Amino acid sequence: MPYFSVVITVYNKAEFIKSTINSVLNQTFQDFEVIVINDGSTDESEHIIASFTDKRITLITTLNQGASVARNTGIKASNCNYIALLDGDDLWDRDFLKYIKDAITTFPKEKIYATALSQKYPSKTVPVSYSFKQKKLYAIRDYFRSSKKYAILSSSSTVFEKSIINKTGNFDPSIVSGQDIDLWIRFALKHKVVFINKPLAIYNHVTSSLSNTAYTLKNKSKFDKYLNEEKENEDLKAYLDLNRYSMALLSKFLNDKTCYNYYTSFIDFKNLTARQTVLLKSPKWLLKLLLKLKSFKGEKLYYPVT
Repeated sequence: MPYFSVVITVYNKAEFIKSTINSVLNQTFQDFEVIVINDGSTDESEHIIASFTDKRITLITTLNQGASVARNTGIKASNCNYIALLDGDDLWDRDFLKYIKDAITTFPKEKIYATALSQKYPSKTVPVSYSFKQKKLYAIRDYFRSSKKYAILSSSSTVFEKSIINKTGNFDPSIVSGQDIDLWIRFALKHKVVFINKPLAIYNHVTSSLSNTAYTLKNKSKFDKYLNEEKENEDLKAYLDLNRYSMALLSKFLNDKTCYNYYTSFIDFKNLTARQTVLLKSPKWLLKLLLKLKSFKGEKLYYPVT
């Protein structure tokens, strides 16, 4: 049995999937299987995946049911104790699995491991700026407390022991976008994270105006599953309020007053910065202008902690 099951989910990623798979096959640590879930792609993704001859790769093609079902399918099909997630347009540094393996050896009693992340823009690649300073290469961190600017878990930088799914549950198929946040919350309510302070995963960021993005709010998480837990956990409450802030800003971009009022009604504004509070109350035209200025610099107007 291989050491890692690498689960890659793909929907219409023909432009990227070859590079994504090659970034796995070129790892310095080679003891793994690769399970690629083609989630009903209508482009050339399936053909490109099938062209690989490495026997460690298993291709599973399904009807398009969304990222949650695709990831759950990959996890169920896996044969290893450790699951490494990777999106079909992201990349790993060649030493990603090597450092993860070393972290598991160093902290064998922990269950969740992650590396720092970089964001790839059209003109440059920028390491993510986290809300904490970590001098050591490895540290055991509280997810909520450490994710106040950008989350320390992502769907391309996270590895976890498969057995924890039995207690936390899988990705929630009812959440079409942001389902990873929901699972990270359930993970973090039970486990700490071994964080590797080295950017070994690359998120491929396509710069676009939020106001022109085909988002739908109805299938996003309402963050109402954990109302009881956040009463007892201040760090969880602060983390959820930052996510509510991000969703409220998005609601304003989409002129959805109902969702805006819903998300802001749960926010304790003590958990937001003065800048964030001002942005929430700013008119849409000003937000669009700020977004455009940030885009030129390869930055974000806001940081949804996903």
